[in-house]
Amino acid sequence: MSLLSVRNLDVTFDIRPRGAWPWTPSQQLQAVRDMSFDLEAGQTLGIVGESGSGKSTLARAIIGTVPSSDGQILWGDTDLRRMDPRERRRHRREVQMIFQDPLAALNPRMTVGEIIAEPLTTHDRDVGRKEARRRAGEMMEKVGLLPNLLNRYPHEFSGGQCQRIGIARALILNPRLVICDEPVSALDVSVQAQVVNLLKSLQREMGLSLIFIAHDLSVVKHISDRTLVMYLGRKMEEAEARTLVRAPRHPYTQALIASVPIPDPQREKARHRPVLEGELPSPANPPSGCVFRTRCPKARPDCAKAVPAMQVPEDGHLVACPYQEVVSPLARSA
Repeated sequence: MSLLSVRNLDVTFDIRPRGAWPWTPSQQLQAVRDMSFDLEAGQTLGIVGESGSGKSTLARAIIGTVPSSDGQILWGDTDLRRMDPRERRRHRREVQMIFQDPLAALNPRMTVGEIIAEPLTTHDRDVGRKEARRRAGEMMEKVGLLPNLLNRYPHEFSGGQCQRIGIARALILNPRLVICDEPVSALDVSVQAQVVNLLKSLQREMGLSLIFIAHDLSVVKHISDRTLVMYLGRKMEEAEARTLVRAPRHPYTQALIASVPIPDPQREKARHRPVLEGELPSPANPPSGCVFRTRCPKARPDCAKAVPAMQVPEDGHLVACPYQEVVSPLARSA
């Protein structure tokens, strides 16, 4: 049985234009549509896509900070959407989150020791201050920080160190699942590698499952077992991480991979690079049929008629495009 299973999940927001009259009908914004995936215990699922694709909304729906409008979020055989507030509070020990902006995610009025120990004192009232401080110091050592820095404040640390503090806070309850919402996008490239390697090491040590959200497919490939590609709230492609990078089938995935530069001037100059044209459509007014068709170089009239069914050309490789084909992102131009 999977640790987490998402089935046909929808997240819809009612929005009202600024300055509209109270009786003006609201408009529906479809942030996530018909999303399904499975996450096995101890594995990492990478989720990629442009800004506005619904990645963070999906993460917040899973953790429960954003209400979902339809579908199922199964934790084992329990539907998280049907939990009452007391059950949800107990479940929060099992699922924690690491946020994108490391400094903004930390309370500037609290010391690092108080920040890391806060989940522990919130969920386990029997833990005294001395014990909470001791465990916070142990967790600081695990993430590569000196425990004698417990009395310092977040502004005294660098961005990479603040993200390590956020990781320590997320892990102090020994959760089973950690959702990483673009945890390295605000960091330097060298620091990104350090944080990703730290997460992989902690995953092996603590037996964690991860959902890792990012824009950079090269980072996702390094840490993920499987990768899911989102566009305008829908799943475009899902496959084993290295397979998806080596042989992408959906035109959107191919464009994402082609946008990542190769650190070799000759190969970079010679390769075929499909370029996405146009802007991401509004999720309040998505295109009919395939939501990617307005920017797709392979779009046909049939693409506007119906949402494409998920194709399974290979074992475990899912593609939402009837006209998909393998195009190597490193292919040389003719």
